[in-house]
Amino acid sequence: MTSSPNEKPIAQEAYDALAEAYAARVDTNPYNAYYDRPATLSLLPDVQGKRVLDAGCGPGVYAEWLADRGAQVVAIDVNEKMLRLARHRLGDRVEFVHANLEQPLDFLRDGWFDIVVSPLVMDYLKDWEQVFGEFYRVLKAGGHLVFSMEHPYPKYADHQESSIYFEVERVEYVWKGFGEPVRMPSYRRPMGAVINPLIRAGFTLEQILEPLPTEEFRQKDPEDFAELCRRPGFMCVKAVKAH
Repeated sequence: MTSSPNEKPIAQEAYDALAEAYAARVDTNPYNAYYDRPATLSLLPDVQGKRVLDAGCGPGVYAEWLADRGAQVVAIDVNEKMLRLARHRLGDRVEFVHANLEQPLDFLRDGWFDIVVSPLVMDYLKDWEQVFGEFYRVLKAGGHLVFSMEHPYPKYADHQESSIYFEVERVEYVWKGFGEPVRMPSYRRPMGAVINPLIRAGFTLEQILEPLPTEEFRQKDPEDFAELCRRPGFMCVKAVKAH
């Protein structure tokens, strides 16, 4: 079931509150710069001359990386503050569109993109059947989908006293790494609810990466570095539209 057109995205208020602080720290925050980003980027094929959809672009750091390497980028996000910050960062080097991934992306052409990248976005979407179906539609045959997310194992462990593992459930964390603490809602789901919608959409799974933090992460935050070497924080997935 897709969300109602009038239903506010789950984390809209939280991202409204921290947009500027997030944009100011995203290039150096260890979880972004030295954990998620190197892992996600390692799964991307060569982007030179490729059409790439940055699905949930935030303040534009991935869009900038892609454009710097010769990609033709369309970047979409549901948060207007984030889009404004991304436009400020990149100007007209990238095409930006205000759009909700929980709704049909009918402004995008079938089979137009070579790559869809969606970093740390999927946790805010309840219905993955719909969004994977749209990603499949806009990719050309042989095109790749690469996305990152919070790892299902620790996310369940953090909430196991009140959660049922097999359900898709709304949970909350308090984020303290971007200025004033912000209550950040998202969804947690079992591993089957990650992989099966991807397969049902028509994708072929190519790789699951459970990354380790980088040396730069250790230098910035040795305590969390040690924790991430014990249990995963994020997970990255690479899939292909085979036909």
